[in-house]
Amino acid sequence: MHKNFKYTIGLSLVFVGLLMTSCKDDVLPKPSSQLRLDYPVAKYASFENHCPFTFDMNEDAVIKEDKDCGFSITYPKMKATIYLTYKTVNGDIDKLLRDAQKLTYEHVIKADDILEQPYLNPEKKVYGMFYRVSGNAATNTQFYATDSTKHFITGSVYFYAKPNFDSIMPAADYIRNDMQTLMETLKWK
Repeated sequence: MHKNFKYTIGLSLVFVGLLMTSCKDDVLPKPSSQLRLDYPVAKYASFENHCPFTFDMNEDAVIKEDKDCGFSITYPKMKATIYLTYKTVNGDIDKLLRDAQKLTYEHVIKADDILEQPYLNPEKKVYGMFYRVSGNAATNTQFYATDSTKHFITGSVYFYAKPNFDSIMPAADYIRNDMQTLMETLKWK
């Protein structure tokens, strides 16, 4: 009985040891997660005041008139602002176009790519360029629009955060759609 007792205890210790080591969880890295940002479906309303143009804007945005028919359209939840600048064309359309293009291409240092999308609406006499800037540039969307004889508008969006395109992409896409709608609904008075 003495031999069987030692054998039983030895076997029990081996069994307990196996149980303790086999139940150990392996440490596995957790997959990286993505923050899900859902924004409401945009609803647009026409904006009109004393300035020589009208446009549609997102009802959730807050608009503030600056000087000379310039505007700041703020998105408080996204910490972003669209800046609109209006200038009267006084025979200087070439200079205005160069300045607008220069402003966009100053971001080429940080940008991975700049996609130009021409906009032509002869019926409304609105002609322009819509820029999509990808990468960690200060602005990721800009545009200019003109009738080429009297009116010239530029628009750009800026986020109040360090430029990190991956983290602001959902908000950037949302506001890019709003800017495109603004440009496409632009009408001269």
